[in-house]
Amino acid sequence: MMVSASFLSSSNVPLDLKKLNETDVDFIHVDVMDGKFVSNKTMPFSEMKNIYKYTDKRLDVHLMVEDPKKYIPLYAELNTEYITFHVELMDDILENLELIKSYGIKCGLAIKPNTPVKSIVPYLPLLDLVLVMSVEPGMGGQEFISSTEAKLHELRALLQTYHSNVLVNVDGGINDVTKEYCHDSDILTAGSFIIKEKSFQRQIDSLR
Repeated sequence: MMVSASFLSSSNVPLDLKKLNETDVDFIHVDVMDGKFVSNKTMPFSEMKNIYKYTDKRLDVHLMVEDPKKYIPLYAELNTEYITFHVELMDDILENLELIKSYGIKCGLAIKPNTPVKSIVPYLPLLDLVLVMSVEPGMGGQEFISSTEAKLHELRALLQTYHSNVLVNVDGGINDVTKEYCHDSDILTAGSFIIKEKSFQRQIDSLR
């Protein structure tokens, strides 16, 4: 199991990024919120672009924004492996996926807890990743939604039907207990569970 660490709940981002850089975590999960698609807002790109000073880990960027094409070129400048935005936006999805691909970066679509997994089907040929939200997006520290287990199982079956090699990432309320509901995923994204503890590596190991 791969692990992506979110620093959304961090009270000292530079320090926690340095500590994460000393672990074997697979990705740093970067939550980007514009205050429109979700009510919260994260630090501006003018600050985020300095992330390279604290970590050389590959980034897993999650755009919770109304206008992804405004942010894609910015985050494409960083050490980014994946850029994911939300299928619920409905508009310009293909255009945005192709824009991500044009930078040589892997692209993903995220789905909220109440969004059916079949909504990603039209875009499967372009996708590298599906991010399943196991909480309502916008805030760290929420509890895992138990129905996510069935949703992940349904998504895995759908991907097999289409002979798709798309990876499945699950994000929200992930810890050493809720990971047991996520056997149909490839990547676990965890924030508070890692960041709020003394030993980041021990927490990461417990998720694998």
